[in-house]
Amino acid sequence: MDRRRALIGLSSASAVAALAAPIARVAQARPASFARRAIGDGISITWLGHAAFRVDTPSGKVVLIDPWLDNPWAPPQARTLERVDLLLVSHGHFDHLGNTAQLAKARGATALSIFEISAYLQGQGVPEAQSVGMNKGGTVEFDGFRVTMVEAQHSSGISGDKGIVPGGDPAGFVLRFDDGTSMYHAGDTNVFGDMRLIGGLYTPQVAMLPIGGHFTMGPLEAAVAARMLAVGTVIPMHYGTFPVLRGTPDQLVGELAGTNIQVAALTPGQTFP
Repeated sequence: MDRRRALIGLSSASAVAALAAPIARVAQARPASFARRAIGDGISITWLGHAAFRVDTPSGKVVLIDPWLDNPWAPPQARTLERVDLLLVSHGHFDHLGNTAQLAKARGATALSIFEISAYLQGQGVPEAQSVGMNKGGTVEFDGFRVTMVEAQHSSGISGDKGIVPGGDPAGFVLRFDDGTSMYHAGDTNVFGDMRLIGGLYTPQVAMLPIGGHFTMGPLEAAVAARMLAVGTVIPMHYGTFPVLRGTPDQLVGELAGTNIQVAALTPGQTFP
């Protein structure tokens, strides 16, 4: 962990303290509630810090996306989840692969990822039946919803004791529910033109987009992505966790001025809608 912190500039107590400012500003500025934008009854999205989210489904399933539950902003309930049904892993970096192997083994959850990461998880002791590999363009059916893996522009190496091992390609996920609700988690990515295809094919109402910059797109690019996706709501993620992730929700709001796109800047543990 020390080596990872050195790589991202998180190596001192003062650095950790400096991270609090962006999240504190969101806490002060957030509205009391967020408008409902075509999210069906029984569906909710809870931010667990960084790029980690909990999605609750109408059938009672609990889905975790990029479950790094040891992140500095993870709320207490993120570490005490008694039920996890599905884990979605966008790519192999430690701040996204996170606690996937432990949760799959401890909770009996299915881990859905690109094929290479599924093989890696099996090597970490996750039973083959629980580590489901897929690839971009593929769709897997669950109880009342479907998960489609889509493009992302990033890297995906998995860090280990022997250095970095291949983690396949990075990806994003679209979750589509039987009631017509559709949501998009971009993973770590730059903005890219085929986001128009994602918007046209799957018509997501909500997009979880990275805004921190440095390792991903920042607010300017995220605003362009939101326009191409034609979503009603953006939930910003992957900002403020490390000093180099300087983009803020306020900047995203500014970049989206003049549009009808809502920025739902959650605090860790807060739920949309």
